[in-house]
Amino acid sequence: MPFSTKPLLRQFLIWKYKHISERQFVYILSILIGFLSGMGTVILKNLTYFIRSLFDLNVFKDSESALYFILPIIGLLLVYILKQTWLKKHIGHGISSTLHAISKLNGIIPKYNIYASLITAPLTAGFGGSVGLQGPAVSIGAALGSNTAQLFHMNTKTRMLLIGCAAAGAMASMFKAPLAAIVFAVEIFSLDIAFVSLVPLLLASISAVVTSYLFLGTDVLLNFKLIDQFMVEDIPFYILLGLVTALASVYFSKVFFNITAFFKQFESRALRLLIGGVAIGTMLFFIPQLYGEGYGLMNNLLKGDHITAIGHTPFNVDLSNIWIVILLLLGISAFKAIAMTVTFGAGGVGGIFIPTLVMGSTLGHACAKIINNIGFGFHVSETNFTLIGMTGLMAGVLHAPLTAIFLIAEITSGYELFVPLMIVSAISFAITKHYVSHSIYTMRLAERGELMTHDKDKNVLMVLDIDKVIENNFIILKPDMKLGHILKNAVSKSSRNHFPVVNDNHEFLGSLRLDDIRHIMFDADKYDTVSVSNLMQVPVSLIDYDKDSMNVIMDKFKTSGAWNLPVIKDEKYYGYISKSKLLTAYRHQLIEFTS
Repeated sequence: MPFSTKPLLRQFLIWKYKHISERQFVYILSILIGFLSGMGTVILKNLTYFIRSLFDLNVFKDSESALYFILPIIGLLLVYILKQTWLKKHIGHGISSTLHAISKLNGIIPKYNIYASLITAPLTAGFGGSVGLQGPAVSIGAALGSNTAQLFHMNTKTRMLLIGCAAAGAMASMFKAPLAAIVFAVEIFSLDIAFVSLVPLLLASISAVVTSYLFLGTDVLLNFKLIDQFMVEDIPFYILLGLVTALASVYFSKVFFNITAFFKQFESRALRLLIGGVAIGTMLFFIPQLYGEGYGLMNNLLKGDHITAIGHTPFNVDLSNIWIVILLLLGISAFKAIAMTVTFGAGGVGGIFIPTLVMGSTLGHACAKIINNIGFGFHVSETNFTLIGMTGLMAGVLHAPLTAIFLIAEITSGYELFVPLMIVSAISFAITKHYVSHSIYTMRLAERGELMTHDKDKNVLMVLDIDKVIENNFIILKPDMKLGHILKNAVSKSSRNHFPVVNDNHEFLGSLRLDDIRHIMFDADKYDTVSVSNLMQVPVSLIDYDKDSMNVIMDKFKTSGAWNLPVIKDEKYYGYISKSKLLTAYRHQLIEFTS
């Protein structure tokens, strides 16, 4: 007889119920989930670096340019084969998919998300795809958090909190930045800033970062040592940098949306792979600095070594000419967004977090060189501008200004630069928000009305399941039915006072209420002369099952004053929603959210 863990789990849950409070158990789970998400991130990074080490480009000097073209295509091809033959499921962008699971799936994330990104993301980035690993790390951590919560039968609210803990753990482990990880979870996942949620986030973040230190040592991703202090007279230049990074953030977002839409028009994944693979290979052939995540590029710029940062190029250019260097840096910055999105379009799996930092670092460094060499005698710190450029892009592209400030300050120990960090972050976020209403993570969710915010009422409505409030126990009428038939086969057999009217194609035409026939119910002379089409009414509003969010549905009840509204699915009658049932479901969900 095979061994089963279910009896042991049941005994543990009984023991837990008797001896451990719910809050204490959430604290324990947050530590466990921090460890699990930290381990997931460690494995993800090590797999990526292992794959990359197999193709040390320094060893293949003679064929280096050819490898820049070929390797990313091989990685994308392997991902395509895995998706088609083994996974056979969609792998979405980690943070967007997690936000969707929180808002519409009650925090239920399939187990396959644990290993899907863990395998495909290293293949994409390890072979040179121009993407990051933060999104996949969050996806892995969130899936671990969700399934751990499900294993121990935690309620929906706790499950969502533990997913936030997993996201914080992934961030803390990736960047060794526990404080920024907490800000990230609160800002991106719209978690409540309360003691009950803050302590689990702290515990998960600490657990994950300790796990990262144990397995990866004390090395940090970005090596920055503050040399040039913040000068008050440089504030106008930081304001200028904020404006530049804002424009770059709008550019980054528009490029992402437009290229994504371009690839979506091709239904064949193989065709997407062909087009995207050739495009990304060509870009990397001519701009090798787009290869992989780009940590080497950023670290060299932070050291002030632009020669090493730019490195090999297929063009015979004079890097002693500072204006050529500036043009190359601006080119890398502009094409990073294109290369990243094309990698996604071709079927690659990765994140946008690191590409955002790469674009910000090159743009900031280029801006500083322009200011220093324009001929007016100005001088600003190129390393500081490199660092703060990252903040501007992150604040604008991700719509996460606080995360940008704390992450850059924490991972580089650049706390003395808080003032310029705040200036650039605020300007970039404010301007980008005006032109791009939602971030890359949240745009599609917002368009579908599925985006979690800090508005608790809207969040409660969002997580309501429309199928649980739709009622189908109505007797359906046809427009040519006579009054006598209605009374005998509908009114006498139904407990409802509404009767939907449909045609032969089941398309909704209107509704007949009991009040509409009450005055002629006992007039036998009209039993064979008055038909449904003479009595039915067109409803004041309709609910579209596929398009209307719960917020829209609630607004339709409010504006129409109706107590019951018909639901249409695929342009056919599907059922009714009553205001009383909707409000009851809302009240129960609100209690669960706030308990």
